[in-house]
Amino acid sequence: AWSLPKDLQLFFNRGIPTVPGTISLKKDAQNLIGISIGGGAQYCPCLYIVQVFDNTPAALEGTLAAGDEITGVNGKPVKGKTKVEVAKMIQAVQGEAMIHYNKLHADPKQGKSLDIVLKKVKHRLVENMSSGTADALGLSRAILCNDGLVKRLEELEKTAELYKGLMEHTKRLLRAFFELSQTHRAFGDVFSVIGVREPQAAASEAFVKFAEAHRNMEKYGIQLLKTIKPMLHDLNTYLHKAIPDTKLTIRKYLDVKFEYLAMGEPMYRVGTGNYEYRLVLRCRQEARTRFAKMRKDVLEKIELLDQKHVQDIVFQLQRFVSGMSRYYDECYAVLKDADVFPIEVDLSRTMINYGSQSCSFTEEEEEEEGGGSEEQDGGAGKQAENGAEKLIDDF
Repeated sequence: AWSLPKDLQLFFNRGIPTVPGTISLKKDAQNLIGISIGGGAQYCPCLYIVQVFDNTPAALEGTLAAGDEITGVNGKPVKGKTKVEVAKMIQAVQGEAMIHYNKLHADPKQGKSLDIVLKKVKHRLVENMSSGTADALGLSRAILCNDGLVKRLEELEKTAELYKGLMEHTKRLLRAFFELSQTHRAFGDVFSVIGVREPQAAASEAFVKFAEAHRNMEKYGIQLLKTIKPMLHDLNTYLHKAIPDTKLTIRKYLDVKFEYLAMGEPMYRVGTGNYEYRLVLRCRQEARTRFAKMRKDVLEKIELLDQKHVQDIVFQLQRFVSGMSRYYDECYAVLKDADVFPIEVDLSRTMINYGSQSCSFTEEEEEEEGGGSEEQDGGAGKQAENGAEKLIDDF
């Protein structure tokens, strides 16, 4: 029987810890077990599994993996045979196929060579290039373009900008309402002081009532701030925690995707079946598994984030609109009850500066200046009456 020289055997099996084993796989409806075979005569000393296809008997069983060596089929050795002959041997078996193998226990870290790292960097660069630039450089973007998750990342950026603008607008609005409530409070204090010092009972009561209305409006404004302020906290949580966490997950997914794509490119000496290539096959399968898992996780996280966005934005806007509506309704009601105008007050002559105007007496009053007190009192009363009519202000 033909065999490799000892030095070549050491080269091809360098550093491979293998464990022999046997597994029985029940074939599917297409009479297949779900593996792709590589290597074999006449150039490769061994036959090995290139890929285990998803949702097949081999994948569901989970024992066989890329890089494992196939040593026999149903008790018959496959040494010296081609991969086509081994495939026919498996197809010839009806029902269950018994596969004899040597399990490859490889260290995935050894498979991340400089070549893989450079290819990973190349895919990352091509991802950010336009189609025209990539074509001009001779780089293919066929497998990378139309990635829905990359577009979802762009949508997340737009959503973040929306929430950021909404937060800034809400902050400015709250600040304006706070200043308005402080103005209402100042109005209330001023009118309260006027009411306390007003000697006329009706006018005093009116000013006090109007002051109380403004103080109530200040309370309603503070209540509105307390209602809307949690909205800022919720928006801030979504903007600075939920969205960045999803972005980080997408970036991890992209890193795994680039590594998987780098592993998927044609390797040097693809048909030799030596340790390096079988190690890369194992790394490719593990990268594909991580890629599928990360893609599923990202899709689920984005779906949950979208649902939270739809529900949360509706809830926050309803909270905002209901709070504003309640505030205006309460202010309208309290001002409607405080409809105390016009208010008539008596102002003393010293409260108004008439400027260059001087109080002149009529000729008749000058002639009667030295008269009796009854006539003077009558003239003074008549003058006060006329002055009072002029000093009545309607508020």
